[in-house]
Amino acid sequence: MLVIHLSGLLLILPACIQAARILAVFPFPGPSQYINVVPYLKTLASRGHQVTSINAFPQKKPLENFRDIPIPEVFDNYNEIINELNDPMNIWQENNFINKFFVDITRSVLTNKEVTETLLPPGKDQYDLIIVEALRSDAYYGFAAHFNAPIIGISTFGTDWNIDELVGNVSPLSYTPLVTAGFTDRMTFGERVSNFVDTTVAWLNYRLVHMPEQERLYEKYFPIASKRVRLTDLNRNFSLVLLNQHFSLSFPRAYVPNMIQVGGLHISHKPAALPKDLEEFIQGSGEEGVIYFSLGSNVKSKDLPAERRQLMLKTFASLPQRVLWKFEDDQLPGKPANVFISKWFPQPDILAHPKVKLFITHGGLLSTIESIHHGKPVLGLPFFYDQFLNVKRAKQAGFGLGLDHKTMTQQEFKGTIERLVKEPQFAETARQMSDRYRDQPMTPLDTAIWWTEYVLRHKGAYHMRVAGQDLGFFAYHSLDVLGALLGGALLILTISLVILWKIAGFGNSKKKQKKQ
Repeated sequence: MLVIHLSGLLLILPACIQAARILAVFPFPGPSQYINVVPYLKTLASRGHQVTSINAFPQKKPLENFRDIPIPEVFDNYNEIINELNDPMNIWQENNFINKFFVDITRSVLTNKEVTETLLPPGKDQYDLIIVEALRSDAYYGFAAHFNAPIIGISTFGTDWNIDELVGNVSPLSYTPLVTAGFTDRMTFGERVSNFVDTTVAWLNYRLVHMPEQERLYEKYFPIASKRVRLTDLNRNFSLVLLNQHFSLSFPRAYVPNMIQVGGLHISHKPAALPKDLEEFIQGSGEEGVIYFSLGSNVKSKDLPAERRQLMLKTFASLPQRVLWKFEDDQLPGKPANVFISKWFPQPDILAHPKVKLFITHGGLLSTIESIHHGKPVLGLPFFYDQFLNVKRAKQAGFGLGLDHKTMTQQEFKGTIERLVKEPQFAETARQMSDRYRDQPMTPLDTAIWWTEYVLRHKGAYHMRVAGQDLGFFAYHSLDVLGALLGGALLILTISLVILWKIAGFGNSKKKQKKQ
């Protein structure tokens, strides 16, 4: 063990381990998910590990110890799928939609030419560790069985009942809301009822619709491994799950030892200098400062209804602040002089700038974490999935407000912006949350690397697994025990009633005999 004292801090570095061959599977077509994990994968490569990454966003320049397997197939019909999310659906239809989306992604991975030629043939290659995005893509967990290697999951949105099951974690429905429900940990009775029903529907849909399809894919593309290990056993055999979450960002809850919070592992602690034109625009804002507006990577501002864009343009034109707007076209008709548009912005570096006063966001988790890290208040305009939950948490914590982008008026939009900029409690709360979040013994990235190499050092670290990973649903929730106790109680009650009936019947027969 090597101990180094640096500026009063005690850094403990584990002994070097042998370089490992690592297969990472992150094929999601939304760039934000890969943005979250790519610094982690690059750091593993920089430490000598040989990383092969299956993804939709290959590196533009070759990187030492890093090999890309691009999966362009995942982009087929992706924009149409995103637009479908705005269609009204009940909870069962919503789960069917999500399941189909992830089944298509899983199939794209397992039918990719480079995957089928270099990874799937038996004996073709070997890996020491599998790292996957643990999000409803159970069939490609089969790489762990295929290579007989331990598996680490990364959840880029935190955790839910489905992620918890990978490591036997507890998810009390009384204070753990379904990610898509938009509730916080402080639920009313009605919200708890809704959360219970929606989670039950999601669980049933997962078991009855999603898993049979994933099992068919697993058996088809991993025929040898599937004969050794059932998929239902494989997806309960994770060595570690890394969560893009932290209690200071959301709410405290229980985690088993092999569930580690690394929220914000993609954020550099040394912001880079901004491009010259961008820096000059920001500096020219004077004391009023700048508002940064981005709807993330999946929702495009250029695709907003024309009436919504005009509402925003008129609002921005009436503000004393300057506005940076992530807009995906070269031109924005009617753009006022105080608005700067670009198809891409270095978001963390912008949020680190002292002149940025407010972040108008879709409420994605990465954006929410970045806003907290840099202590900026937010105005949330959520569109789908966990964005409603993230915006509600911002309101509950006191560092943000939210609006419905479909129904908000210009007066509501402007009034909410002015309130967030002028009322000091929002910025002060954001700074306090930033202080709490940053107060960690190790950076999230260092934590992720340390635990990953811990798994490698200890050959899968199976000593961290709770017994719950090996229990079925009924045993885990003690439903078998409750059933046995209830059955026993009913049996005793039945026998007691029969005995009482017999006694009562026997007494009546004696009385009849005396009368005769």
